[in-house]
Amino acid sequence: MSGNGRSFHLVHAEVVTPRGTFRDGAVAVEDGVITYVGTAAGLPGAHASDVETIDAGGSYVLPGFIDVHVHGGMLEDFSQPSKPGLDAITKLHCSQGTTSMLATTMTLPKAMIDNVLAEVHQYMSGEMPYAQLVGVHLEGPFISPKWPGAQNPEHIVPPNREWVEAWDRQYPGLIKQVTFAPEREGAHELIRYLRKQGIVAAAGHTDATYEEIMAAYEVGLNHSVHMFNAMTPLHHRKPGTAGAILSTPGISAEIIADGIHVHHAAIRLLASVKTGSNLILITDAMSAAGLGNGDYMLGDLPVVVKDNVCTLRDSEGTLAGSTLTMIRGFHHLVREVGLSVERASEAASGNPAKLIRIDHLTGSVETGKQADLLLVDRELELQRVWVKGRSIRENE
Repeated sequence: MSGNGRSFHLVHAEVVTPRGTFRDGAVAVEDGVITYVGTAAGLPGAHASDVETIDAGGSYVLPGFIDVHVHGGMLEDFSQPSKPGLDAITKLHCSQGTTSMLATTMTLPKAMIDNVLAEVHQYMSGEMPYAQLVGVHLEGPFISPKWPGAQNPEHIVPPNREWVEAWDRQYPGLIKQVTFAPEREGAHELIRYLRKQGIVAAAGHTDATYEEIMAAYEVGLNHSVHMFNAMTPLHHRKPGTAGAILSTPGISAEIIADGIHVHHAAIRLLASVKTGSNLILITDAMSAAGLGNGDYMLGDLPVVVKDNVCTLRDSEGTLAGSTLTMIRGFHHLVREVGLSVERASEAASGNPAKLIRIDHLTGSVETGKQADLLLVDRELELQRVWVKGRSIRENE
């Protein structure tokens, strides 16, 4: 098992798995694949001299985080991709525990979306050195002009199945999620196509009523982006989009757990009703992630960042993405919301893997899966990251 840097034993760890947490547990990795998960006492070849053994010292071993809604970082944006830019984004987020991610676009002109798909497809065809891009999330341009948020209203168009079908035909399997306003004309036709192709159909930036969301659900709507933000709110006589999502187990919900976008009490409410595989932690991170206060761009709109709060320069008070990282969001779910480490890990890894149908490859610490692993100490600080069994150092 020695010699390639992708084979090792992790011992004396709290190993978080779908079967429960192994106390004084161990994980064996061979050629980047998990070959054993269980107690340290039962680890085969535990004392072999030719195997690198890492003593976790009681820290948690978690599956790597999977971010299905992230726009960029380190001054780079998925909407204007290049190989150096994609390397910079994936390196930053990998250093913060993300091992897989969806390159998320904005509401853009079609030609720019064409370019994003081409560049990301090309990038994914090569060896990706940091977090793995596993597809594209199209956030727009099929959203509501009434709830643009930090999206440019000039580029909003009605849902267009023909565009998505052409993109999907040119790059099969690349598009994993499409976010749109399900109340707009053409949305139901788009939903039917997406679900037939196994693509996530997500409500977002929407003016939909409760009834309109439920009608979309009946034809296949199965997800919602950045819950509570850029959607019709919950009212006791008009439940709106928020009420429809909260009351429908079959619609999963993303949450930006940064203490800025959503109050922790609202996240606690969400977690109390999304109890299966339908609570999903995201960052919605923009190009300012990994950096400090200052002026940045989100797509083609100027953004001001101050004390981790991102707002549109020309629309004071309109939140514009975040500087969140997945490890900070994980901290917030445990420390402020009160979720267990196991439940927060599901929201950050297992649930998004199931959502975008990569759970046969990653998203949990189980034999036969990629060794996308995190070592997190008892104070929930990130210590080590492995992608496909390869240790990723922040200074690499």
